[in-house]
Amino acid sequence: MSRNAADNGKIPRHLAIILDGNGRWARRRGLPRLMGHRAGLRKLEEMVHLVKREGIRYFSVYAFSTENWNRPKMEVDGLMSLFRFYIRRKVEAIKAEGARIRFCGRNDKLPPDLLEQMRWAEERTKDETVLDFILCINYGGRAEIMDAINAMMKEGHEGPVTEEDLRRHFYLPDVPDPDLIVRTSGELRLSNFWLWESAYSEFYFTDIHWPDFDETALKAALENYAERERRYGGLKL
Repeated sequence: MSRNAADNGKIPRHLAIILDGNGRWARRRGLPRLMGHRAGLRKLEEMVHLVKREGIRYFSVYAFSTENWNRPKMEVDGLMSLFRFYIRRKVEAIKAEGARIRFCGRNDKLPPDLLEQMRWAEERTKDETVLDFILCINYGGRAEIMDAINAMMKEGHEGPVTEEDLRRHFYLPDVPDPDLIVRTSGELRLSNFWLWESAYSEFYFTDIHWPDFDETALKAALENYAERERRYGGLKL
């Protein structure tokens, strides 16, 4: 597929992926779960290159949810260390792809030094315009909606709330809703990802674990999307 295909609506403007299956990938190989997460983060650099080549403008990934804090402390601490390593070592490579790095989610609970690195990565890549690469860390769809409502209340909002009012208070109000949401590893649910924004998204599920999701798997998802007729809520009777 090409940029012309993107312009004609044949590929998504915004592709979102739920990164699932890192632990199962590791278990199949007799490795610790953290090695699966490491492999999953390594996959991101490859995927940014492939997504850019397809002409996709926005690429978001569900890397760590608000519910993931309930995982064992050792695993959570290991993930935070991997995020630090990934941001420190990969920002220049992502920037070289013409990608702007953005983070989406709550800042609470995240280690202060990681937050500082995240802000640095955003500042370092803020002028890139080929691709917005959005990492959803400490993100939850319910949390985003509640935070938007509370922000409006804090501002003293009065009267009925419109969709535009709510959207203006989302974490990244300028980012368009995802056209296609892909979930790897065979699970068939959203798990609190882009709850409001996914109202009219198309969904694609694959049994492939995230570390094994490659160019062939991406093309299969995009080809499936290109064959669909989007109705944005309309029913085909």
